[in-house]
Parts: sequence; C-alpha cells; structure tokens
Amino acid sequence: MPETYQRIVLAARPRGAVAPENFRLETVPVPELADGEVLIRNHYLSLDPYMRGRMSKVATYAASQALDETMIGGTVGQVVASRNAFYQEGDYVNGMLGWAEMGVSDGLLLRKLDTTRIPLPAFLGVVGMPGMAAWYGFNQIMEAAAGETVVVSAASGAVGSVVGQLARLRGCRVVGIAGGPEKCAYVVNELGFDACVDYKAGNLEADLAAATPDGIDAIFENVGGACLDAALARTNAFARIALCGLIGGFTGADMSIKNARALLLNRLTLRGFIITEHMEYWQQGLQELAVLVANKQIKYRETVAEGLAAAPQAFIGLLQGHNFGKQLVKLI
Repeated sequence: MPETYQRIVLAARPRGAVAPENFRLETVPVPELADGEVLIRNHYLSLDPYMRGRMSKVATYAASQALDETMIGGTVGQVVASRNAFYQEGDYVNGMLGWAEMGVSDGLLLRKLDTTRIPLPAFLGVVGMPGMAAWYGFNQIMEAAAGETVVVSAASGAVGSVVGQLARLRGCRVVGIAGGPEKCAYVVNELGFDACVDYKAGNLEADLAAATPDGIDAIFENVGGACLDAALARTNAFARIALCGLIGGFTGADMSIKNARALLLNRLTLRGFIITEHMEYWQQGLQELAVLVANKQIKYRETVAEGLAAAPQAFIGLLQGHNFGKQLVKLI
C-alpha cells in the first residue's frame, strides 16, 4: 500500500478559455480509513463538459468546484482496503472520486461493477453518465417514433453517439452534426447514422436542409448556438428538443439564435435536463444500455490520455472538440 498519491486541484478559476495554470498537481498522504469507509485505487477518470461550468464561481444547478480541492470527476477503480461490509477488496466500483489516483468513500455513492461482459472504462461512458443522458433525453423527452427524423449535435461524442444509435434502433432517420470529415464518416459508416453534416465545412444551414428533406421531428442538442439555430429552422410542427449541453458557449462564444420564432410557430417543446436529477431512471437505463453494449448493438469509441498529469490538457482538448468519442484518463 503506498503512503501517498497524486491529485489535481482547481488552482484558479478560468477567465475565458480553460488553461493549464488553472490546475495544480499535488502529492497527498493516503488517509486512514474510518468504520464504513473504503479506499479505492482509481483506474480511469472521466472528463466531461459539465466540469467547465463547475469551474466558474457562479452556482447553477450544482455548487461550484472549490478552489484548492480535488477536481470533480467520475471514476472507476478497485477497492484496495475496506472497513465497509458491503465492499470487499478487489471489487470494481464506479464513483465520483475526482481527478486523483486514489480516493476514500463511505460507500453511499459507489456502484459495484460487473466487468465480465462490459469493459471497465465503458462504465464512465456508454454504460455510465453520458449513456444515461442519451437514454433519458431520447426516451423521456424526444419520444421519437419510427420514421421520424432525429438530429443530434456533437454526434461523434460520448452522448450524441449513443442518442443516434438508440434512434436508429427505433427506426428513425438519424442525422448527426459533427466537426470534420473524419468524425462525420465515423458517424455514418460505423454508427449507422443516415447522414452527418460537417459544421466546419461552412455550409451548416444548407447542408442540414439537404440532409433533412422531410424536416426535423426531434433534436438532441449538445452544442447550442449555430447548431441549434440551424436545426430550429428545419423543425416540423410539435417537434421535441432535448437540451443536454451548450458546449459551444464554454469559451465565451455567442449563443444567440435567430430562429426563436420557430418555438412558437411550430409549437415546439424544448426541455433542458440534468441527468443526475433523474436517478429514478438510472437502474432501468443502465440495464438496457448494458445489454445493448454486450450484444454489440451499440458501438462506442474512446480517447484515452495516459497518466493523471495529462488530465488538464486532455480536458482543454475536450472543450475544443479534439477528442473522438468518450474522453478518459488512464491512471493505472
């Protein structure tokens, strides 16, 4: 058992774009366990767009990330010491132990993992929080039926890729929006979308119109701004919009839309959601996603950075769209 481990803390709040100097790598002692606690060696760390919002001082749906404390983040790892009867040494678990090589938990927010059919890192992506965001938005908000046209922004990402495949399995026409020809080719050729629009090509509105000749019945929005604006212009009457993220505005970019009148004229339903506020659906959703992944009905892709020290740059890359699929940091 090591005597120390490394963690990354928030050293300063970003002003505009996130920079490496916003973080600090520290070495801290491994704590003694109290009754009911477990010590976990983290194997993988999840990097997700929501972390950018937490780094700001303004509180929204959750408290801001505290300065000089371990950066928030989902983890998967293995119990290496336990004073909790429910968890044994060797158990694989999913928790929120943050940007750290190790962590202590009282067990209340841990989830035991069965890795016999699902690889460990997948529990941070397709069978984890991103997968649940996709499942909830698609099933509870979009409610798309076979034959309807579904548009998904950030279609090659951890959330969007799952939404599109769920829609395809239901028999929808699925159109993705992604950045660059490589990502668009992956979305169509590997994930089975019917079409994908490259927003970096500079013809977003015209290309989206060509890909949705019968209009749009449901939108899963991860980006906001121009992507959402272009999709609004193509909506059919009574279309539904699941607003999961606004990653397009994290660097301070303009998030205004010109086609707001479509909300009224087409009687649209737009609902923002935070997936951690809907825990009553997690058991059902994760079970369904696990079966689909195990049966290879849903594919996924991961971008993996090596070592805790690589987390800040990998996170900055995520916010700039450099990752392909789920962004992870491998710790062991």
